[in-house]
Amino acid sequence: MRRRSLLAAAGAAAALRPTLARAEDPVDVALVLAVDISRSVDEDEARLQREGYRSAMTDPRLVEAIRGGMTGGIALAYVEWAGFEYQRLVLPWTRIGSQAQAESWASALAEAPRVSLSWTSISGAIEFSRRTLAECPFEATRRVIDVSGDGVNNSGAPAEEARDRAVAEGITINGLPILNDRPTFGRRPPIPLDIYYRESVIGGPGAFMIPAEDFDDFGQAVRRKLIREIAGLSSDPERRLA
Repeated sequence: MRRRSLLAAAGAAAALRPTLARAEDPVDVALVLAVDISRSVDEDEARLQREGYRSAMTDPRLVEAIRGGMTGGIALAYVEWAGFEYQRLVLPWTRIGSQAQAESWASALAEAPRVSLSWTSISGAIEFSRRTLAECPFEATRRVIDVSGDGVNNSGAPAEEARDRAVAEGITINGLPILNDRPTFGRRPPIPLDIYYRESVIGGPGAFMIPAEDFDDFGQAVRRKLIREIAGLSSDPERRLA
């Protein structure tokens, strides 16, 4: 089983090779998409998450936002995470600057295998994303970690500690909390998830949060969030691109 998963992951990465650019190519933002795959996210919800990112990345409005930047390109890495012991780079750093490259990235994500593991370590996700940003081969004007999930940190160090270390390095952490009304492991979060993300997860220059009301709302929230991150604005620019 593990061998098949590794082979499938290698195939997904290989599908991106035609879009990989030279390491010296500049980008407007290096963006890590850090996505929760803990057991609180069931198969249908996991599918909605991935489809949300695939649909958002291929939306012409988002591609227009990318092309409208100073360099006309972004660097993107896709990470999945669960407990403190599990983080995985699903899709490696890729420069996206055209509709065709966005479509290729979305196709690779559709082919990548998925696993589901217990617990939720936002701190582990941030630490892994920091290391992923340190290995980015593109020169980026901004560095951003985009954390999405449906629960509070319940594994590893406190999320605030990891957030503060990232912010001290000039990294911005944005949040996309999924306000799922289902308890995680039978327990309700100690505070509403959007408040938790605001107080304990996001941080850095221009940090913001866009909640998704549920998994069905996830795709629309992802698109709004990515356009705003790519545009690098403190207010939502989507209306101008409609």
